[in-house]
Amino acid sequence: MNPGKPVLTIGTRGSPLALAQAHETRDRLLAAHPDLREADIAIRIIKTTGDQIQDRALAEAGGKGLFTKEIEDALLDGGIDLAVHSMKDMPTQLPAGLMMAAYLPREDVRDVLLALRPTPLYALPQGAIVGTSSLRRKAFLLARRRDLQVVTFRGNVQTRLRKLEEGIVSATFLALAGLHRLKLAPPGMQVLSTDDMLPAVAQGAIGIECRDGDTRVLDFLKPLDDQPTRLRVEAERALLAVLDGSCRTPIAALAELDGPGENPGMRLRGAIARPDGSELIEIERNGAAKDGVAMGRDAGGELKGRIGPDFFQ
Repeated sequence: MNPGKPVLTIGTRGSPLALAQAHETRDRLLAAHPDLREADIAIRIIKTTGDQIQDRALAEAGGKGLFTKEIEDALLDGGIDLAVHSMKDMPTQLPAGLMMAAYLPREDVRDVLLALRPTPLYALPQGAIVGTSSLRRKAFLLARRRDLQVVTFRGNVQTRLRKLEEGIVSATFLALAGLHRLKLAPPGMQVLSTDDMLPAVAQGAIGIECRDGDTRVLDFLKPLDDQPTRLRVEAERALLAVLDGSCRTPIAALAELDGPGENPGMRLRGAIARPDGSELIEIERNGAAKDGVAMGRDAGGELKGRIGPDFFQ
């Protein structure tokens, strides 16, 4: 190793959750490669456009690529060797010259309804104000509770907890995976079943991106790739790609494997909703996990065929 020069440089956003994910990636690299020392792996914080927008929903500003563009530019320019992403923030199409090299084992995919006291979805007071920046959560919530008021609510986990304590809203949503990674367990959290709130595509999954064909970096990342997570995420993202999904479209999907082994089965659920929650269309596919991408495309195609051109108006 060259003294003073990192062997690998990880690019990441600077939020506490993004840094926790980058540190998990670094720790897994160190465990997989005993010849690496902590000083050999640098973590570079890159501020993205999405991090700078806090006053409006991301759908109004351009969608998912707002959290990835600057990081991917640094990857293409050679300023970093790998990028660590929350896969639910990733556009369905990667820039030319980049690839998803590895997926870390997936965390819990469920959403959490967070109030001052644990409150089931059906028990929120009539007309309560709920904060979220996710069109999916807004639409799926209104599909089940038309009486609730939903307001735009941005910020990292700590910011949202503070706003809740200040009484700005009665409740908000968080991903359980993020709370686990930050080692947080707020007293007012109510974990929602996936039947009540189907998660975002690839929620709970960390993806590691690198330059296509960069064999040096790929050799480091190969031991980190979790095949069950890859099978699930690729099936969900195939469904999303058919629908041309972005932060502007309330789409959810969840692929689940029926057990360990070389040839597991897969249950794939998908859903799409009108932004105001007035219509919710759900779909399910079952088959072999190795056919997950084809199942995702097929399910996405059926959903696309069942919605009209004005569905998202």
